[in-house]
Amino acid sequence: MKQLMLGNAAVARGLYEAGCCVISSYPGTPSTEITEEAAKYDEIYCEWAPNEKVAMETAFGACLAGKRSFCAMKHVGLNVAADPLFTMSYTGVNAGMVIGVADDPGMHSSQNEQDSRHHAIAAKVPMLEPSDSAEALAFAKLAYELSEEFDTPVLLKTCTRVAHSQSVVETSPRAEAEAKPYEKNIAKYVMMPGNAIRRHPLVEERTRKLQQWAETAPINRIEPGTDHKIGIITSSTSYQYVKEVCGDRFPVLKLGMAWPMPEKLIRDFAASVTTLTVVEELDPIIENYCRSLGLALMGKDVFPLEGEFSQNLVAEKMGLPVHKGTSIDDPIPPRPPVMCAGCPHRGLFYTLSKNKVTVLGDIGCYTLGAVAPLSAMDMTLCMGASISAVHGFNKAQGAEAEGKTVAVIGDSTFMHSGMTGLANIAYNQSNSTVIILDNSITGMTGHQQNPTTGYNIKGDPAGKIDLEALCKAMGFRRVRVVDPYDLKACDAALKEELAAAEPSVIISRRPCALLKYVKHEAPLTVDPVKCVGCRSCMKIGCPAISIKEGKARVDNTLCVGCGVCEQLCPVQAFQSTRKEG
Repeated sequence: MKQLMLGNAAVARGLYEAGCCVISSYPGTPSTEITEEAAKYDEIYCEWAPNEKVAMETAFGACLAGKRSFCAMKHVGLNVAADPLFTMSYTGVNAGMVIGVADDPGMHSSQNEQDSRHHAIAAKVPMLEPSDSAEALAFAKLAYELSEEFDTPVLLKTCTRVAHSQSVVETSPRAEAEAKPYEKNIAKYVMMPGNAIRRHPLVEERTRKLQQWAETAPINRIEPGTDHKIGIITSSTSYQYVKEVCGDRFPVLKLGMAWPMPEKLIRDFAASVTTLTVVEELDPIIENYCRSLGLALMGKDVFPLEGEFSQNLVAEKMGLPVHKGTSIDDPIPPRPPVMCAGCPHRGLFYTLSKNKVTVLGDIGCYTLGAVAPLSAMDMTLCMGASISAVHGFNKAQGAEAEGKTVAVIGDSTFMHSGMTGLANIAYNQSNSTVIILDNSITGMTGHQQNPTTGYNIKGDPAGKIDLEALCKAMGFRRVRVVDPYDLKACDAALKEELAAAEPSVIISRRPCALLKYVKHEAPLTVDPVKCVGCRSCMKIGCPAISIKEGKARVDNTLCVGCGVCEQLCPVQAFQSTRKEG
């Protein structure tokens, strides 16, 4: 049956049709929907793991047990999982194992523009790279065949445009894969040095065999053109841009296998054209390989290393006509992202800003605490770095910093990689204050459950980690919970813990305002007679509040009645619209 399908949903469908049995992932845009869609198939066990490393190791355990498995993550998540990935390349697999990784050119929801093809090359594992939903489905199925044929995990790389665009796919019934028997094999699976050194030559031989497979693989194809003055090698979404701009004018070598690449196919293609051009987003992976073959070409000397490509960019760089499109004369005002109305993090960040605290932040929707007018964050690096960094910061500056510096981390990020940093504080004893923003969900990626929520990926009851008990068990005697809607309580807790002579944890706990089961208070309104236009309420940056004609106004379609603005107003101009009785 043919249907229009999101790229991530198509990957999930491919996993289903291929007989995948176990999926363990950590949510990360733009990969998240793969696992969410797969969870809709009862034949596949799906879970959210605490982090990507755990997810990959879980998937490896499942493939070792003889069942086809999968794990998904975004590009920076692959950094977290690199440790098992590089060694799994040596062990190989039992049943097929596929690793989905989604890059984010343009950094729509990421802290860098990392190119995951480097991981495939460095780990010496094959990588497939679909360019639309149909290929996403087909390549997911092919990945299992390659995994089992060549005894290797296989990387399936998408990007934002493939993951979140829709195109036509043709679905098929599920083909149950026969379980592989588990057989003890110490030389293959126990990677101590004496065994690992004997596995390395097998990895190199596997790469040579995969390269030979790539020479004639249908996923690497030459599409003929009428003008051989230019020949284009491309992949992924860049292929789509090339075809839209050039049509059938120039011959195209479309690479569906990002690594290893076919030497003879590339050489033959280059020999058939006058000027060889490589069109690829981010790093010059294809280009560098072609140059290593001694081929002259046009590549990153023309095309940019950064950002997403587009049809117009490809046309411009190739000297072809550029579609001008339409535009408006008036400039569009910027609309930077802000925390939602009623966001439980707003009151806490206001308190930090008011007290001029140095805030080492982390990855999550609360990173928006760095945005004006709060501007209450000094650093964001990677998952879990806030806690490790505050320890180092305080060790470097001593008591001078300890009384005015905090780490801020979300509940899901804390479970992901914050616990080890907290253990470091407890063990090596910096007098650091850590604030866990517990909004009872993984908010940034679209409300996924995590080990602190008490529910699994399907919403069924699951094990729930008690953050207070965990922090105390790790050696913290000072652990307290505050409601971030209560500004006085937040202020008191912050000052007391910063002044304490030992490390402490503050848990700022209130569910995300966007959760369906959260009941809100009635919206507030402003008494225009009482309002003096002092703009005190604007200091929290709530999108529900604006100033019109010198007076504060509340958008009752956005306001959730959290009352934070009410606590800031010196003249009590904010009033509830709740009707008594």
